[in-house]
Amino acid sequence: MNGQIRKNITIGALVDIVLKKDQPTGKLTRGHVKRILTNSPTHPHGIKVMLEEDDMVGRVQEILEETAN
Repeated sequence: MNGQIRKNITIGALVDIVLKKDQPTGKLTRGHVKRILTNSPTHPHGIKVMLEEDDMVGRVQEILEETAN
């Protein structure tokens, strides 16, 4: 699912993000959403989130699995 729309992303969802340092290569990092950092409803480069794993911050490229909330 598209990571550019904030309402698609839920806390605990499994996502692929691109970290700031990986933007030139497009390398993806997988993890679970701890916090949603972007306030606007959409963002062209992906909604910025913090992952539960090591508090890594990046922009969501793909939502892999949503939580059952």
